[in-house]
Amino acid sequence: MELNAAQRAAITHLDGPCLVLAGAGSGKTRVITHKIAHLIQKVGLAPRHIAAITFTNKAAREMQERVAALLGGRLPGGLTVSTFHALGVRLLREEAPHLGLKPRFSILDPADAQNVLAELLPAAERGIVRQLHWRISQWKNAAVEPEEAEQLAGDELAAAAAAAYRDYERTLRAYHAVDFDDLILLPLRLLRRDAEVRERWQNRLRYLLVDEYQDTNRTQYELLKLLAGPREAFTAVGDDDQAIYGWRGADVENLRLLAQDYPRLRVIKLEQNYRSSRRILAAANTLIAHNDKLFDKRLWSEHGEGDPVTVFACRDPEHEAEWVAARLDAHRFQHRGRWRDYAILYRGNHQGRLFEQALRQHKIPYTLTGGQSYFDRVEIRDVMAYLRLLLNEDDDPAFVRAVTTPRRGIGPASIEALSRYAGLRHLSLSAALREEGAAAHVPAAALQALRTFAGFLDRLRWRAEREPAARLLEELLAAIDLEGWYLAHGQPREAEARARSLRDFAAWVGRKGEEEGKTLLELAQTLNLVARLDEGEDDADAVQLATLHAAKGLEFKHVFLVGVEEGILPHQASLEEERIEEERRLMYVGITRAQRSLTITWCERRREGKEWRSVEPSRFIAEMGDGVQTRRRDEPVAKEDAQARLARLRAMLEGG
Repeated sequence: MELNAAQRAAITHLDGPCLVLAGAGSGKTRVITHKIAHLIQKVGLAPRHIAAITFTNKAAREMQERVAALLGGRLPGGLTVSTFHALGVRLLREEAPHLGLKPRFSILDPADAQNVLAELLPAAERGIVRQLHWRISQWKNAAVEPEEAEQLAGDELAAAAAAAYRDYERTLRAYHAVDFDDLILLPLRLLRRDAEVRERWQNRLRYLLVDEYQDTNRTQYELLKLLAGPREAFTAVGDDDQAIYGWRGADVENLRLLAQDYPRLRVIKLEQNYRSSRRILAAANTLIAHNDKLFDKRLWSEHGEGDPVTVFACRDPEHEAEWVAARLDAHRFQHRGRWRDYAILYRGNHQGRLFEQALRQHKIPYTLTGGQSYFDRVEIRDVMAYLRLLLNEDDDPAFVRAVTTPRRGIGPASIEALSRYAGLRHLSLSAALREEGAAAHVPAAALQALRTFAGFLDRLRWRAEREPAARLLEELLAAIDLEGWYLAHGQPREAEARARSLRDFAAWVGRKGEEEGKTLLELAQTLNLVARLDEGEDDADAVQLATLHAAKGLEFKHVFLVGVEEGILPHQASLEEERIEEERRLMYVGITRAQRSLTITWCERRREGKEWRSVEPSRFIAEMGDGVQTRRRDEPVAKEDAQARLARLRAMLEGG
């Protein structure tokens, strides 16, 4: 497929900063990858001076594959194509001494970060630890320092979070640990205050390409601004109509700030859509026109009119799930399609259960997108504690988890005694147990067990720098025998599932080590940045079930957008908090996932406790315009339509 005029303009523009407003399905990844090739092949910029930054590992992998295809089948050495957080890890690892960190610092996931925070709170506040952690995370995403947070706290919850923020930061540094938000905030702090480090990174990354710019938070915006520096050599690609992550700190106003901060900014619009039919795009354009716009943009397509967008009113959620499963089954048979051509999209994960049941009843294969990450599973978190300790022996949360799973004759009282001694000495648990003074505080048998455990880790740590990742991880799992622990302390079926998950994890780490030529120690620091394992789920011939947020960036020939009702989409909380525009953008994202057909359903009633309540269709359905066909559940199928379908089915069978 040839590049269109707008894409060519975006790729070749190098005279100052560039904002590419890339509508849904308009080829934004194509623009980024072709611009990388253009910079290397035509401009002569060395790959090591180029960085393409996105939000997900999947998007980064896709970019790498496309760039490699454009440049003769191999990704050039030195080229950076990564997520924001992976770039942050790289910068922090190289510049760790400037921040008082070990180069082998630990990265705490949200659960471990919340455990650290809980230990700092009075017992009365531990029930709200998730809320306090969320508030601290929001401050970090907005580059708000602890002392500023104390001044900004406007309610009791915020005051409690501000009071804990400073101690939380101090504790993380004592552990030589960072949380996910720190992977952006700490590089920002460093580049702001250290001119030498800032200039070094500006000279290293001389051209930046940033994907999904509308999803950046304020910290990411300021970090990119510092990396770009006075050279102002960057291309930002984004779409204000697809800004759907405000709830996690993304700030669509960053698109407006670009024009203010960079007077030479050139704005190029990609409005030709290569994904959807005209009817689908007409519904999307008409809907999103109800939002206040940062930039005027209207998608168009050469794909033809396509099937009408259909809205179907269902009796209740059970009827909706059954109707969608039956309709999908019939449509797939009628059109000789693949299961993977279909998606069922909804606002919240809780809506998926009934559709899973209906699909199973119809014997329709399906996969879930955006479900639980492997790294949220108990067994993966258990083994990750060991890997984190190999990397950083001062990681106290990992130490406690590893030394007690499986138990080694070391009870909570012994851990608490060691912790008190470590606190007196201002040391990590691992360092404290090596001191002679520990014997006066920790029972002899427990201390011996703790020191045996530490020695085991020391031997593994030495080998982890030198030996293949696969072999060493297999030996580690065999030595600690987590499988046996799960079998002894859980239900057999659950234990077997966890054991199988551990084996899959070990195999995946081994493959990753071979592909990237890395030891287990080198892999340990970035493993928990991976959202999920490469299981090849995208290649399965199965219907996709996904939330609208998880479906961002995906596309399907046929989409069922379900539960489109007031209180669900738009969500009730958004109505109360006056965030209706983001909900409308979420609906827009759902519509523009569809290539050929779009079916929207809503329920006339839903249960609330033991009672039924009447439901209204979402306002967004009316806002899609007059081109949408609405059908009631009691509306009969036209006779000629049914006869036409039978004729087509008969012809298909005869032709097969």
